[in-house]
Amino acid sequence: MQSQLTELLTCISSGCMKEEDIARIAAEAADAYADPDAFLAANPDVNYDDSFPIPLGEWVVVGSLPDTVLFQADTYPELLEQIMGSFGPQVPFNLKPRQLQKADAVTALNRLQIQLSSMNREAGGYVLLNFSRVLDTELQAVLVYGNDLERVRGLCEALSIYAAPALEAARAEAAAG
Repeated sequence: MQSQLTELLTCISSGCMKEEDIARIAAEAADAYADPDAFLAANPDVNYDDSFPIPLGEWVVVGSLPDTVLFQADTYPELLEQIMGSFGPQVPFNLKPRQLQKADAVTALNRLQIQLSSMNREAGGYVLLNFSRVLDTELQAVLVYGNDLERVRGLCEALSIYAAPALEAARAEAAAG
């Protein structure tokens, strides 16, 4: 499991995390998955209880990701601002947060995905991926290279961590709703 967690963290961090941080988080999460009681006893400062809708190991992964990797927001403009911030001012974005203010979910995510797909084309662009269960915000996502998408989805499935391309999920929800 630790090797799967390491590979997943490497893919979703897109170079934003140091190898030693990835290894540490993967080891901690693997320990938390393997023996939650022992992990909590060894880490009394961890704020987790059985009321959380995700396993402790997944909670360790999500809670350990920096805000340059895990984006949590209540609105699409906020989400875009966080994504833009993770790239820094040297990376130009054609899309601006105000262009998402009045857009419905599918339209906002389509605009976001078009922008992200045009970036880093040699890696297949970026895909905005809903990641894990949302706990405190409306939106929670990571960016993965388009070339890594299927591998990341496979790893998430193997680890029982929810992951779905955000645009695809919004389209499915709109069609069902």
